[in-house]
Amino acid sequence: MKRREFITLLGGAAASWPLAARAQQSDRSRRVGVLMGFAEDDPEAKARLAAFRQGLEKRGWSEGRNVRIDTRFAPAGAQAQVVAKELVALQPDVILAHSTPVTAALQRETRTIPIVFAVVADPIGSGFIASLPRPGGNITGVMQYEASVTGKWLAVLKEVAHGLVRAGLVANPKTATYYDYYVRAGEAVAPSLGIEAVPILVENVADIERAIESFADAPIGGLVLLPDITTAVHRDLIIALAAQHRLPAVYWDRSFVAVGGLMSYGNDLVDSFRQAAAYVDRILRGDQPADLPVQAATKFETVVNLSTAKTLGLTVPPGLLVAADEVIE
Repeated sequence: MKRREFITLLGGAAASWPLAARAQQSDRSRRVGVLMGFAEDDPEAKARLAAFRQGLEKRGWSEGRNVRIDTRFAPAGAQAQVVAKELVALQPDVILAHSTPVTAALQRETRTIPIVFAVVADPIGSGFIASLPRPGGNITGVMQYEASVTGKWLAVLKEVAHGLVRAGLVANPKTATYYDYYVRAGEAVAPSLGIEAVPILVENVADIERAIESFADAPIGGLVLLPDITTAVHRDLIIALAAQHRLPAVYWDRSFVAVGGLMSYGNDLVDSFRQAAAYVDRILRGDQPADLPVQAATKFETVVNLSTAKTLGLTVPPGLLVAADEVIE
């Protein structure tokens, strides 16, 4: 072989080595763990997991080819520690954590396996990260809401129910450990709206029933459901109680409104799972969670259920209807 031909051939082969190495790296089968705060048959769990898988597939990760996804479920944090231990024992390359109690359970089990969270409200206050731009440690992800959104929920509730004088702020302090984060913000804004903010603490079905029935005994009240996996799991019960006691309610997620709740303002949580897939992809390709800034959810939506409004005898202001991203008839 002539010298020039040999050098050309050698140069071409060398240029192809990085591409081949990258292809080999992405094609090598990797393992992703997922721990959801919903039951396996919950429609929201299915929608969010589908979005996560779509996000991975968009970035070249396909189940059965180069990635295995092990999914576990811990509704409202039930048995979260046991399931987290089981998932960590599988030694996945990265774990997707849904909700604050799930992330906390995983953090207790591992400080080395990368964790990407979704639907976490206060990651600094919860002790998951050191700061938003520099998380440190093995955890990063997509955060949910800043505390100031509580003022928006109260304002929207007052806009729909003009005579409102009391708003119950509902959450489980065990699964929404950041509860005060929102309550303080609500209490600061409520007087300017002519509203008294009333914390309503619940832990289980019996608590939810007793608390809402007790709150409904006093007139001219409404509910604000704060971000919490417990209320999400028991959304059907809460919506039924709100209807029974004719309480207008604003929710933090459209899934409540889709099954009969009055209205919601909040992140598109299905989209948050697509965002989380991007960080899982980056970690699988070598990035460290400590160096990946926590993302804010980027897509917000207002959803109104006109049928529920009519049942409650409420007239939704035209301006609110125009601004809504979705109106359910």
